[in-house]
Amino acid sequence: ESDAGDYTCVCGDKQSTASLAVHALPVLFKEELRNEEVQEGASISLRCVLTKAAMVQWKIGSKVLKASDKYEMNQPGTTAELVIHDLEVEDA
Repeated sequence: ESDAGDYTCVCGDKQSTASLAVHALPVLFKEELRNEEVQEGASISLRCVLTKAAMVQWKIGSKVLKASDKYEMNQPGTTAELVIHDLEVEDA
């Protein structure tokens, strides 16, 4: 999208200008989350891969998760990762 704009070709005192519009592709899941089973007290890393870098939001049910000692969120490039520490039965 940052390449959109007016481009001009200049030759001496003549010029030709064209406007370029770039339509963004939708963000899709290249790799989706997988179901996991772990023991209470352990930590788990949930990971998904997107087709391009985009901001994600992590939720459990309708509750939006925020980074804390329990929830660690990383997003290097197109990979979104949620690490849940010290799992409890209520985290299922």
